[in-house]
Amino acid sequence: MAGWAGYRGRVVGDILGSGTGGRRLFVALGDSFTEGVGDYDPRFPNGVRGWADRVAEKLAKAQPGWQYANLAIRSKRLRHIIAEQLGPAVAMEPTLITLYAGGNDILDFGTDIAALMQDYESLVEALAGTGATLVLFTGFDVKVSALLEPLKKRNAFYNERVREIAGRYGAVLVDYWCFDAFHDPRMWDSDRLHMSKAGHKYLAAQVLDHLGVPHTIKPKQWEPPVKQGLREWERRQRRWVRDWVLPLFGRKLRGVTLGDQLRPRWAEPVKVPRKGGLKKLLQAQRDGG
Repeated sequence: MAGWAGYRGRVVGDILGSGTGGRRLFVALGDSFTEGVGDYDPRFPNGVRGWADRVAEKLAKAQPGWQYANLAIRSKRLRHIIAEQLGPAVAMEPTLITLYAGGNDILDFGTDIAALMQDYESLVEALAGTGATLVLFTGFDVKVSALLEPLKKRNAFYNERVREIAGRYGAVLVDYWCFDAFHDPRMWDSDRLHMSKAGHKYLAAQVLDHLGVPHTIKPKQWEPPVKQGLREWERRQRRWVRDWVLPLFGRKLRGVTLGDQLRPRWAEPVKVPRKGGLKKLLQAQRDGG
């Protein structure tokens, strides 16, 4: 991928000049998408970094004084986000909120997608009521296997409703579904459902552009992907099903998730250093005992 292939970002907000009276607090809500799964870094809480951390760092670099909290935990359903993240987020009195929720519900057996989106709108209404700038995301149409093709209609309905809701409540919409760059498999982790480090960096740039925040995030310079032979494709499909699909459905049948024992990565607001970002903050915390 040479350059931002299929890049469709546009400035639709101006978070740096939005007149927040000196108060600057970014709170990120959601599941693995926002927690940062796929962008692995053992130095960071829960072993991941992700696009939201990168957005927080660029906000602080452009305008000192930004604080950041990330309440997202992998595998959380919409009902969990409402029950566990909404109250703490509102209590923090944020000036910027990002929300992606519902993706795990779409993967669940028997989800009533219409009822899900009614609950989603209620959550958005509560967040919009804080007066914060609110950022919402559509979901990407991940073409990983015919096994998941029946979910396509659910995802399309979800995206249509998110677009409607974003317009109704004046939210900034990051229309993830439109980003052609994510058709490159290297933008995805080995499970094919979570973004890779390159994918998280790309999304961070999109969010920053939509908010009118300057940054220097550049796309990874890749040669065109090598076309797989049939034998290699079959080998990778078998490994993907063995390593990811079967464990995923096994957890669903047992009623357990990968996030059951995890805490939010940044449960309380932290002031993001203008230079060195969150890495500097973590190093200072380690040095301080």
